[in-house]
Amino acid sequence: MMKRYSLFCILCVLLTTVSAQSQRDSMELQELDEVVVSDSRFPLKRENSGKTVIKIGLKELENNQGKTVAEIINIKSGIEITGSRGRQGEVLGVFARGGRGRQILILIDGIRVSDPSSFSQEYDLRLLAASNIESIEIIKGAASTLYGMSAATAVINIRSKKASNKKISGDFQSSIGTNQSSSEQNYNISDFSNTASVTGTLDSFTYSLGFSNVYTNGLSSIVTETNEEDPFSRYNIDLKFGYTFNDRVNLTIYANQTNLNSAYDESFGLIDAPYTFITEQKRLGLSSKWTYEKGDLNLNGSFTNYKSDNRSAFPSMFEGNNYVVDLFNRYTFDDSIYAILGVNYNLDRAEVEGTQEFSLVDPYANLVYISSFGLNINAGLRLNLHSEYGSHVVYNINPSYSIALEEGYLKFMGSYATSYITPSLSQLFGMFGANPLLEPETNRTAEGGLEYKANETLRLSALYFNRKEDNFVFFDNTLFQYFNATNTINAQGLEAQLDWVPLEKMNLIANYTFTERKGDNAIRIPKHSVNAALSYNFSGKTYTSLTYAYTGKRLDTDFNTFNDEVLDPFSTFGFYISQEVMTNKLKFFLNVENVFNTNFTEVIGFTTRGRNLRLGLSLKL
Repeated sequence: MMKRYSLFCILCVLLTTVSAQSQRDSMELQELDEVVVSDSRFPLKRENSGKTVIKIGLKELENNQGKTVAEIINIKSGIEITGSRGRQGEVLGVFARGGRGRQILILIDGIRVSDPSSFSQEYDLRLLAASNIESIEIIKGAASTLYGMSAATAVINIRSKKASNKKISGDFQSSIGTNQSSSEQNYNISDFSNTASVTGTLDSFTYSLGFSNVYTNGLSSIVTETNEEDPFSRYNIDLKFGYTFNDRVNLTIYANQTNLNSAYDESFGLIDAPYTFITEQKRLGLSSKWTYEKGDLNLNGSFTNYKSDNRSAFPSMFEGNNYVVDLFNRYTFDDSIYAILGVNYNLDRAEVEGTQEFSLVDPYANLVYISSFGLNINAGLRLNLHSEYGSHVVYNINPSYSIALEEGYLKFMGSYATSYITPSLSQLFGMFGANPLLEPETNRTAEGGLEYKANETLRLSALYFNRKEDNFVFFDNTLFQYFNATNTINAQGLEAQLDWVPLEKMNLIANYTFTERKGDNAIRIPKHSVNAALSYNFSGKTYTSLTYAYTGKRLDTDFNTFNDEVLDPFSTFGFYISQEVMTNKLKFFLNVENVFNTNFTEVIGFTTRGRNLRLGLSLKL
């Protein structure tokens, strides 16, 4: 049956295709004030979008050199990444809108990434090198209609860097830094980061080759009296080749290999242990586009292999393969109706108690209507066809109304969306508490808010969300098995964002998030969080910024006693300064994190970083 559905959808996509001229890539990320992409897969003016999409552009990434992807994302509203303030290499918990990591979908160049051999089938953000990223776009709320399973609380769309327009161009970055806790301020150099890339364009051919490595030491995974050190290292190699056949057809092929090695300690009992987690990711993919007069036909696909070796008191080895194909056609009707019709195929296979696999075939359609009088509607439908669980429909409706002002707009937004998450292969068939009787989790999200923009100096937005989870999967520590919860999880909250340019060269960005989750203990999810960054650009060559982050009270579980404890709120400040020595060529930077050396607990028993310094340079040739 699924083969017939797949063939039908492919034929529908092809039948909507007509010939003519080119249109720019819908997944190309633009400046936040100009267009947004992720909520529709079309480049639309921000005032016509029904979401408050967050964009982290190349300039912001360059002003955070040396930081991890998790650290950069963690300062955005509605996102909490536990472990990002601790020893680099610690396992990360990624939460959005009071949800868990499995409810966040990670895309790299528009393609879903996830490790089918992991317990929760999440993607490990530790594998990513920030130096190879062009931009990050975050859309919060259920987005399963466009992106499929797991897009229940947020989609993080990561775009890798494009090739230079020059025949040959080089980009080199290097930094050294300390890696110390608040109680051990020895200022030893324990953090090393290096990246190098060569890119270029030769007529119709583009190429890029990138390499990066990170090594850190100096901190223990857990808080100890012995000051034992747990090192972390990662190597990334990236290749990308593109060819433009004519003004209508182009093709890109890419490959990546990442090797990660992280020492860690025993979390049960919180004792030093000579444990090591080693993982290797190999990824191969392609993206192609045929453009025509009013749209384009896109084919994206990837294959990823994950191999992990966990050397601990309970040693284990895991291997998983993930196959993804996304074929979609976009069509524009007289600049007021934008339609997308596609089919997505996923196959997850893992070595868990033998070879286990499941597949999904998802036909989907989405329509955007932009009226001449301010009303905008984004609506879609997706049919999930799962080899284990059969068919399931998800949908979304996202209206907005924009009132044009003299130098800006006032926009009202609302949405209602559903999503669907199946248990992982490990939860169904693995060796640790597997339960083949698990049912899929379902989510529904309702939200409403407004956004105000005054000329180019001020943008302010506020949004309320309400989300329900049914059949969510949890691990019972007493029975040592996964189960579906019988109760419903209710999460609600408020997100507010400010982007203000009070002076010509000054910028203030701030956000506040209130999150309330009921139905379980909501561990590691703060009820209140605040982030702010004040930056100033002196004469175009000297840039400086001061950042502030507040994390409110939250619960965490002490796994020695299995009792929950309330963790105290904490605040940290950061300082960054960069100086260009050669315009657009050579730049030096200094980053100081946790300026006042605040001592705090992020996860019970685990080390957090105190005041740390990083000095580095970037060179472009």
